[in-house]
Amino acid sequence: MTNQHGAAATRDRPIVYIRPVAVADLPEAVQEQAQGLDTIYAIGSETGERLALVRDRKLAFVVARQNDMTPVSVH
Repeated sequence: MTNQHGAAATRDRPIVYIRPVAVADLPEAVQEQAQGLDTIYAIGSETGERLALVRDRKLAFVVARQNDMTPVSVH
């Protein structure tokens, strides 16, 4: 079985959602760490829990896969 991006979906790998987040919408302490970026990317669980914030979309997919998760883009 494949997901909408053509990647093999496996039952033992949880799906996580990758979505852009405006840095201005984040807490001030996080904004300071964004180093001048306007947008960063969140990795979120199926329940909506934010698992990680990363600098770019490509890195979000890499981090998810390295942690045995199946990333899916959310627009």
